[in-house]
Amino acid sequence: ILRITEVFGVTAAGAEDALARWNETVAGDENKSHPAGARTAAAFDFDLIVVGGGPGGYVAAIRAAQLGLHAAVVEKERVGGVCLNRGCIPTKTLLRSLAALKEVRRADQFGVGGLEGAVVSLDMKAVQARKTRVVSELVSGVEGLLQKNRVALFSGEGIIQNKNTVRVNGEDLTTKNIIIATGSKPKPFAPQIVQTKNMLTSDALLAMDQLPKEIVILGGGAIGIELGYFLAGAGTKVVVLEFTDRILPYVDGEMGRMVRKDLEAMGITIVTGAAVTDITDDSISYTKDGKTEKRKAAHVLAATGRVPNPPAELEKLGVRLDRGALVTDNHLRTNVEGIYGAGDVNGKCMLAHKASAEGMTAAENIAGLDRVMKYNAIPGFVCIEPEIAFVGPGEEAARAKYPDIQVGRFPLTANGKAKVMGNEQGMVKVIIREKYKEILGVHIYSPDAIHMISEATVAIRAEATAEESAAAIRPHPAISEAIMEAFHAALDGAIHC
Repeated sequence: ILRITEVFGVTAAGAEDALARWNETVAGDENKSHPAGARTAAAFDFDLIVVGGGPGGYVAAIRAAQLGLHAAVVEKERVGGVCLNRGCIPTKTLLRSLAALKEVRRADQFGVGGLEGAVVSLDMKAVQARKTRVVSELVSGVEGLLQKNRVALFSGEGIIQNKNTVRVNGEDLTTKNIIIATGSKPKPFAPQIVQTKNMLTSDALLAMDQLPKEIVILGGGAIGIELGYFLAGAGTKVVVLEFTDRILPYVDGEMGRMVRKDLEAMGITIVTGAAVTDITDDSISYTKDGKTEKRKAAHVLAATGRVPNPPAELEKLGVRLDRGALVTDNHLRTNVEGIYGAGDVNGKCMLAHKASAEGMTAAENIAGLDRVMKYNAIPGFVCIEPEIAFVGPGEEAARAKYPDIQVGRFPLTANGKAKVMGNEQGMVKVIIREKYKEILGVHIYSPDAIHMISEATVAIRAEATAEESAAAIRPHPAISEAIMEAFHAALDGAIHC
């Protein structure tokens, strides 16, 4: 008997009844217009089983159900994956609490009185309670969406037996197609680096109801910078050690230097070109420029990135891997017919929204549609203040590939809405090609950057030119006017600077 545990809210003991009710539901829908009523061929239990219920997996299953496929998701923990339960959502929830704290602290700049002498700080127990509530509500929402779309949800580890069979809790489920969406895991340290008792993971930090007085963060990517910004803003003394010669290496270099300057101004110590050699219970050693240095470290946070987490059995099944990542084409197919991959597991770009787009693309291809995943317009961001958001290459990467680059910049100091908001840090930078005025990249360091980058993403996806983007009328006053001005700067000169 299949152990269906979430769709009907039953335990394994009620699985027989749940399966019968499931079959009745599907059978009863056969003559209805809703596509989820379509039944799979008798030879298989499902048209599609998705292994992994993160943002790539559950989205793929829902899209498959919408297209008439009988779909199931196998998830060993909670649906939503790392992003919802231990990554993006918890981090951004904590950062929102910090933003509220900073607003209160500078309220007098906007004429708000009565706070003189008040000591305000984060109540981490209350912050954590809010975070837990936000996460729980979103997890429940995903579960509801799966149920609404008649996607079967199996709780347990899915072990792929062959291209048509997934074993869950000792039971074999058969399927015509499989999507592997098992995500990623923290990048391991070199074997010589001992994991001591003061070593924290991002999971542990995001669950703390009392923040450390000081911490060393290993890694200057998005995770390290976001958490370092939060901790420093809340009063922790923060040191960031980054192995490469710059933080946020995927951000335009000029903009990255601006960000570093602003982070250092708020008290964060940043050391680049630092190779960690030893970690003890109270210190950390690293080499920089050929010299060994040692720092006191009561707590160390590992934020050195993530690596794909494919099921261990894939190689035995002949599924091709490349340096631990599942190899997929632009249709999300692997080299084994009927097996697809979506999300972090294929190593192409570890972002939740990219995973969801790949999940939808894979599901649509399985349903018989011809869909190609495009990777040239995937936005990224770093949620600090001001926000950082980008799509496409920065100036250095673009110049390395193309000979005819034009660059446009517009500083936030010249934007009316930024001045009204009291946050004039930052810049909008666009990179275009002289030929055809093709938009290659847009990098934004400003308030609301995460919202504004969608405009640039759509423009690149739609192959709009820089001239068309410059001519589009924006509302005034708005931060988004800076995008228009940056395109004008790249073409024939910005108006307001």
